[in-house]
Amino acid sequence: MADREIRDRLHPIKVYVSASERVKIEHRASAVKLAPSAFMRSLALGFEPKSAFDKVAITTLIKLHADQGRLGGLLKLWLTDRKGDGLNASNVRSVLQQIESLQIELAQIVMAEKKRL
Repeated sequence: MADREIRDRLHPIKVYVSASERVKIEHRASAVKLAPSAFMRSLALGFEPKSAFDKVAITTLIKLHADQGRLGGLLKLWLTDRKGDGLNASNVRSVLQQIESLQIELAQIVMAEKKRL
């Protein structure tokens, strides 16, 4: 397999790029967790490196999504199953505000990840 070959640094290929091109190449390489030379080699050999999302961001999104689901379930329970059973408007508003803040947090994480790529 070509990827298993030892690269001995005796056969470099020089590519001349502008400063802005270099920045773009380095940015795209870091987005897929590769060194610029490995990124360019992969592209030149016909591979399309897949984006590597930040695992921490994905884990955070999963947790926030679960929290949002739990709050939505609680709200549904209050509004359907427990009619008139201690339900007050301030509790409902509080849950709705928590859901809204989770939605904002989810959107911020997604936008930050989008900017990173």
